[in-house]
Amino acid sequence: MVPKNVSLSTRLLLAAVAFCVAIPATAQEPATRQQLLEQEQREKAQNLTPQTPAKAEQLTQRAIDILQGTATSLHPFFQSAYSGGGFTLGAGYRTFVSPYNTIDVRGSYTISGYKRIEAEFVAPRLFHRRGTFSLLGGWREATEVGFYGIGTANTSIDDKADYSFEQPYLSAVLGFRPTRKYLTLGGGVEYSQWQQGPTEGAGTSIETVYGPGELPGLGATATYLHTQGAFGFDWRTSPGYSRRGGFYGVTVHDYHNDDRLYGFEQVDYEAIQHVPILREAWVLSFHVLAQTTYEKEGQEVPFFMLPSVGGGSSLRGFGSWRFRDRHSLLLQGEWRIMVNRFWDLAFFYDAGKAVPHTSDLNLDGLKSDYGAGVRFHGPFSTPLRIEYAQSNEGHSIVFSSSAVF
Repeated sequence: MVPKNVSLSTRLLLAAVAFCVAIPATAQEPATRQQLLEQEQREKAQNLTPQTPAKAEQLTQRAIDILQGTATSLHPFFQSAYSGGGFTLGAGYRTFVSPYNTIDVRGSYTISGYKRIEAEFVAPRLFHRRGTFSLLGGWREATEVGFYGIGTANTSIDDKADYSFEQPYLSAVLGFRPTRKYLTLGGGVEYSQWQQGPTEGAGTSIETVYGPGELPGLGATATYLHTQGAFGFDWRTSPGYSRRGGFYGVTVHDYHNDDRLYGFEQVDYEAIQHVPILREAWVLSFHVLAQTTYEKEGQEVPFFMLPSVGGGSSLRGFGSWRFRDRHSLLLQGEWRIMVNRFWDLAFFYDAGKAVPHTSDLNLDGLKSDYGAGVRFHGPFSTPLRIEYAQSNEGHSIVFSSSAVF
């Protein structure tokens, strides 16, 4: 109760205080729409929880990790000793020797009896993450590699003869990105020995069709010191899987033969471009590869080292090593459609040839094929590629554990 002798102004002040104390909590609600939105955002931020992938998505990601060999130390290994060996099974064991560096021991075997065993040390983060280094040593054997003759227009699948080879090898490769973007440099050295012999399969053996004077390197054991240097520009997401960007590069090889019989030089010119459409829902991808060889004075390029096209990563509708000669040209185009984050559908067209002279590296007389396939991939790699290809010589089914380009 307010005393009677209190002034009017004091009475009004006390009444205002009493009114403010009596205001209910609802009177503190935001006065504007902007304040309301800010309040709702604050409440949502207090209740945020990490998104949990669906069970199917978790299983798919697990399958990719297993195929890539990143899930466990023991991992599958599906790379054949040589193209054309057929279905391949293998396994490897990877162990870390430092926080990033690994040693991987692995081997594979194909239904045609191709064998491969090797060990690789990889250091993926050198020079402040600008460089990578690998040291690889191993042995491989291919038992029935196809040879159809030299050239493109003058060869036939009816002329197929087979041969075998064994090869021990030891190599070191260094890759370097000076600016961590675009510019790529590389170099490597390899010491290996090719021991070419008769086929171990049921087909016609090559020495029954050709003589040493007809086919350079027939029956030879050639030891090589192979050095290489590479220069290019690369702005793809990853060489193993990308939906945008490109690569343009040149690699120079020198094959020094100890006996000075089969030494030569080789230059590879390669261009890759991915053109995204509709926010990468579609991608048009293009690939060009030209390989040229140059004999050293008084020496020859052995037939089993000649550039070639044909097989699951080049002319997919033809047999492996179908066309061989001193120089080769490969052109590929694909329309890739993203089905979901793990699967792509692709329609493709390949064209290529092998020729005796660099002046023949043009668009005349190209052999071609077309087809479609699916790719199972992660963000940076393609551990499974299945394709059907058709050419004028028949059709092929391709199973691969890597991207075509």
